[in-house]
Formats: sequence, C-alpha cells, structure tokens
Amino acid sequence: MRQPFVGLVLAAIVGIVVADYLPAISVSIFLIAIAGALAALRWRFAPLVFTVVGATFFVLHSTRVTKTPADALAQIAGQLPRPANVTGIVTTEPKIETNGNATFLLKLRGAKIESQDIRTDATVFVRWRGRPSIGDEVALFGTVQPIEVPRNPGEFDMRAYLARRDAKNLLIVRYPENGRILMPGSEFSLLRAAAHSREWMQRILSRDIEDSPDVVGLICGTALGLRHQARDDIEEPFQQTGTLHLFAVAGLHVGIVARLLWTVAMVLRLPRKTATALIIPLLFFYAAITGLHTASVRAAVMGALLLGGIFFDRKVLALNSLAAAAFLILVFDSNQLFTSGFQLSFAVVGTIVLLADPLFIRFERAFAPDPFLPRALLSHKQRFCIRVGRKLARGASVSLAAWIGSLPLIYWYFYLITPVSLVANLVVVPIAYFVLALAMLSLIATPISSGLSIIFNNANWLMSHVVLGLVHFFALLPAGHFYLPHFTESHTPIMITVLDEGTGGAAHVHANGYDWLIDCAGERNYERTLKSFLHSRGVNRLQGILLTHGDAHHIGAALETIADFAPREIYNNPLDVRSSARRRFLDAPGKPEPRLLFRGDWLLLGRDVHTEILYPPPNIKIRSADDAPLIARLVINEQIRLLFESDAGAAAEAALLQNGDDLKSDILIKGQHHSGDSGTSEFLDAVRPRLIIATSRESPVAEQITEEWSSEIARRDIKLFRQDRTGGVEIQFRAEGWTARSYLTGEAFRSSKR
Repeated sequence: MRQPFVGLVLAAIVGIVVADYLPAISVSIFLIAIAGALAALRWRFAPLVFTVVGATFFVLHSTRVTKTPADALAQIAGQLPRPANVTGIVTTEPKIETNGNATFLLKLRGAKIESQDIRTDATVFVRWRGRPSIGDEVALFGTVQPIEVPRNPGEFDMRAYLARRDAKNLLIVRYPENGRILMPGSEFSLLRAAAHSREWMQRILSRDIEDSPDVVGLICGTALGLRHQARDDIEEPFQQTGTLHLFAVAGLHVGIVARLLWTVAMVLRLPRKTATALIIPLLFFYAAITGLHTASVRAAVMGALLLGGIFFDRKVLALNSLAAAAFLILVFDSNQLFTSGFQLSFAVVGTIVLLADPLFIRFERAFAPDPFLPRALLSHKQRFCIRVGRKLARGASVSLAAWIGSLPLIYWYFYLITPVSLVANLVVVPIAYFVLALAMLSLIATPISSGLSIIFNNANWLMSHVVLGLVHFFALLPAGHFYLPHFTESHTPIMITVLDEGTGGAAHVHANGYDWLIDCAGERNYERTLKSFLHSRGVNRLQGILLTHGDAHHIGAALETIADFAPREIYNNPLDVRSSARRRFLDAPGKPEPRLLFRGDWLLLGRDVHTEILYPPPNIKIRSADDAPLIARLVINEQIRLLFESDAGAAAEAALLQNGDDLKSDILIKGQHHSGDSGTSEFLDAVRPRLIIATSRESPVAEQITEEWSSEIARRDIKLFRQDRTGGVEIQFRAEGWTARSYLTGEAFRSSKR
C-alpha cells in the first residue's frame, strides 16, 4: 500500500502487452473487464483498480497501434516508390549522416502523391540534404516509399523501430533545392529552446579543445547526451566494457545537476520549498536539452518526486518513484515499453534499488572490524581502511546489481556479455563523475569568466583522456567481453551465409568452429550489415579472410574487418589493378601482410571443409578487377561442392572451361560482371548447379539479372535466389543434405528437391 505505483505499472504493462499482440479498440472490452473484476474479486478495491488500469492501457495502446494515420498513408502510398510533395513540421532534431543527409521525423500537414491530394497528419521519416531545425515548417519534394525491412541476419530493424513511433514511410529528397523552410519553428518552443541551449553548451564545452574530437565527443556525450556525435570506434569500447551508460543522460547526470542547483539555491539563501519549486522544472528542461530520452525523463521524474517529498514533507520511496516514472512515460507513449532504452533504463535502476543494499551488507562484512572491539581502540589506519572498504563495497554492490539488471537485455539486443564491466564501472564511473562535474562548472563559469571556463575545459580534457585510456584498456582485456549468438537460434556446425550487399559481396563460412569471410563488402554499410551479422553469430575473431578482387564493393571494408576481428590469415588476389580500394588496403600500416593465391592453391577452412582455387593463373593480363577475381570451390565432407564465382565475367568462365577442370557443383554463388556478361550457357552446362545465389540491383543496369537469363535458369530446372528479392541467404549443412533459406522471404530450398 505504501508503493501503489508498483502494482499500477505492472497492470499497465500487462494491458499494453496484451494489446500489442491482440489489439482491439472497443469500449465493451473495457466495460467487460470492470464487470468481471467486480464479480470475480468480490469488490476488493486494489484488484479492481489494477484491472481497470490494465483495461485502460489495453484500450489506449490499441488506439496507438491500429488504424493510425501512418497506416492510412502507407495504404495510399502503396509498395512502390512514388513522387510526392509534402508540407509538415519537423518533430525530431535532425541528425547529420556521414554523407551530409539530414534525417528526421516530419509530421505532415498535407501531401500530394502523384496527382492525389491527401489531408493527413501522419509522420514520415525524411532523408534530405538540408539543414532544418526542430519545429520548422518545411515543404519537400521527393520519393515516398515503404521503409525497407532488414535484408540480412543481425541487421538493425529500422522499420520496426520507426513503426513504434508511428512512421511507416520514407521520404527521400534527392537534392537540397527540392526542399525549403517555409517558416522557422514557432511550435515546440520548449524543444527549440532546449535545442538552442544545447548548441550553445556544446560550443562552450568544446572551446580550446576543438583539436581533440574524441575528447569533445566524450564530454558532450556525457554532459549533453550527444551520443550520435561520438565516432563509432570511440563508442564501441564503452559498449564492450559496460560503460556506455555514460553517454545516456540518467540518474548520475540529473543527480549532479540537482546537487549543483541545490548548492546555488543554498548560497542564495532560498527557502527549501522555493528552491524545490525552481529546481524541478529546471531538471525537466535539462532532460529536454539532452533530447528527452527515456533515461533522462525517468531520472527527471524520479528527481522531481524525491524533491517533491521535501516540498510536501513526505518520505519518498525509491521503488515507488521508479514505478511512477515508468507509469507516466507509458501514459505519454505506451510504445516505449518495447524499446531497448526504456527496458534497460528501468531494469538497471530497478535492480539497483532491489539488490544494491543486500549486496552491500554482504560485501561490507569483508571490511568490517571485530564487532566486539570498541571503535576507540581502532587506529587511524584501521579507520581509514574501513572507510575506504565501505566505499568499495558500496561501489561494488551497485556495479554488480547494475550488471545483473542489464545482462539479459544487453545479451538479447547486442549479443554481448561484459564480465569486465564489474571492474570497469568501479574505476571509470568515479572519474566520469568529475568529467560531468567539470562540464557543469564550465557552463556555470562562462557568464562570470570566459578564461575560467576554458580552464575547466582543459582540466576536462585531461580527465577525458584518462577515461578513454581506461576504457580502451578494459576493452582489450582477454575475455573481458565476448559475443554470443542467441540461445533461441539453431545453427549447424557447417554453415554458409551469403550476405546481400547490393552489387558487392561478403560471405561467412562457419566450418566446425572456424569462421572465415569471403570478401568484406563495402565500407559504407560495414557497421550496419557485416559487423552486425558477425556479432549476431557470436564471432569474436576470424580465422581468415579471402579477398577475391580489388573492387570497392568487395574489399572496401577489409581494413575495418581486420581491425575488429583480427583474422589469423589473410589471402588476396595476386593481380595488380587500378583500384583505390585495393591501394588503400595494401598501403595501410600495421596490418598483417596478405598471402597471394593462384590457381591450384588449396586451403583447409576447418574439419571436413576445404577450398580449391580455380582462377586466376599466374601472369594473366587484365583491364579491370572484375576480369580475374579469385574463383574458389568449397568442398564439404568430400561430397557437397559450392562454387564462388565472385564477379567473374564470360572471359574468366571461358578460361575455366578451357582448363578442363571438373566444375560440377551443387551450388553456384555469383556476382555480376560490370559488362553484364556472365553465367553463360556453356558455363552452366559445365557447373550444373541445383541452386544459384546471385546478386542483382536496378543500378547499374548491367548488373541486374535479366528476365531472359532468369527464364534460362528456370528452363534448366535450377532454383534461383536473386538477392534483390531474397536478401541474405543462409545455407545449413547436415548429414542428410543441405538447406538454403532466404532471410527476406523465408523461402527454403532443400537438396532433396529437384
């Protein structure tokens, strides 16, 4: 009874989850729930209240996930890209991508799709090379289309993420001049003020240390929640050491702000209730400055409730405050329940509230003195050790509780286990406290003395370097972190996954505990596709990489892959071609020297799996990289053969035929030659595959599979998985045969079929 919000939020969660799986908007459901509660529970008050709350959230969430404006717009726009003129209000702060595009959510006021005028207030996801601000009214011309689903295993599901924000269409504005700002933001004044304040704070915090972008990214990420401004290679070690929460403005940040504000109020001799009334709205403004993320809103609500206890002279319980924060957030947006940020924030803090004190009592015993020894007899050294021990016990208890709370969610969302975080948080968080405190002092000192603010920034530069050094040290510790595949997924000892990389290529070969890559695809999509996939498969280190040829779409991400997965062996095409991607790879310092492969070479990839290099021979002269890629045949259990043709064209295929090799293979995996001339009839006669996995894209036209070639494949009774329609393809090998499955459509083809 003293913590009523705990029961209320649990009832709300039940109602939301049921509505998400079985949505139904009906007043009768709400009335039936109340009547059933009255009849079954004999008028007991608390169960009745919980039932009413659950039914209310059921109806509330149902209205948010069924027949929404975004659903109506998606139905009108259809499945194909269509030209559209739209006007609307920018509702999220635009994020600038590496290619210069700004991405943001736009709440429409009107739209014209082709010749059809539509009045709608739906939200769309926009990509435009412009510079709007939150709250601006803009007019845009572009192409509206459905948001694409992930095409490869392990890839982030942007479509599902945006659907939770009721955005189900993407508007691509190709040129800056195809959009214009009609009116600077007059709405969302609080958010605009917060955005302008954040920009001013960012400039202040980066003064005199602009030449250290990593440090600026850490300071601004820690103090202002500007996580997207930190480079991925800086952010990843924080994730691997369990200290990424430093970039999420939460209880630590809001607590420091509240303490500083309280200190200022006491210096000004304000009454306690007056100080409380001023600090609470300032905490919410700080949450707005940091982007109104779930963690910052939760911390602000909890801080407001704790301070409200002072205002009303009431004791406030932490667990009840946490539940109240969750309840209020779910009232505002019930879809937050299904986001990783909401789940992590409340799971970690809830676990700390429940477990930190019991753990502290146990840890404290290791430093406690003899209970029968009077404290007056303790020496100064003993008292110092006891005080230090208590602080260590408190820090260890909080760190362990937080790790326990985050472990299942970090594993589920990121495939990551971080044992090192137990130690890393004990060391890094206290120093990060000073980083945040110095940032706040720099902001406070700016109106008084610009020089004093710069002194604080330079002190922060030193502290930030210490934090970065420690985080990188902990990230490099053996077994400090490791990736694991989900326990819900079943994988065979021998598997091959051909990723959909557009006109590029990357294939993962798992051979009885050994992991290999054939090509690494392009640099642009590396983080989103290849790296995410390898993590989802629990790959921590590669045995080797085969680079078939110097095309940027095949080896563009080779250096990034080598840095992240440290392959023991690297093999490369021996032919020298004019390729900036190949030159960048060969000239990079510090990487292992790759070995060259020629026709006739043979590699053991793992038990029962080896590969034979069929092409190219030495001393061949070519004009482009596609003319002579490595062509490799994988042999599994001495029975099943897979031919990796890469982007070989008709000339390379003819050369293979002239060599007189037995090319017969069960599966042919091929890209497209830049001329569009590959997969000739003579070559197919020699290979006689049962399945072909082939890349295909609309642009360039030469690398798109033609209907004539598709018809020829069908006439030969060969199954074709064209990756523009199937996405990535996974092949699992068992004793009774093999099964190939499309990731995008779920279509399966088994070796027993003809």
